[in-house]
Amino acid sequence: MRAAPRLIAALALALLVSACARQVDAGVSEAAGTPGFWWGLWHGFIFPWAWIGSLFSDQIAVYAVPNRGGWYDFGFFVGITVLGGGSFFGSRSRKD
Repeated sequence: MRAAPRLIAALALALLVSACARQVDAGVSEAAGTPGFWWGLWHGFIFPWAWIGSLFSDQIAVYAVPNRGGWYDFGFFVGITVLGGGSFFGSRSRKD
């Protein structure tokens, strides 16, 4: 299998590049009222509708900035994948 070395090289490159990523300090806030996990969860769940709305209005955003950082991101991820049906629809078996 010649694809395995290419896959390993691609994963290593992706890991190397992602190691350089960091969140902008202005995007993280610990002030009261800053969106955290629960708001991230909600924003992830309503993402499809928020994205459609953002195409028609500059007042609608799909991601809150500033937010609490990692907890908001985790809630957003869970909202998109679990509540949004990402893991459910991908796991359906086909009946022929």
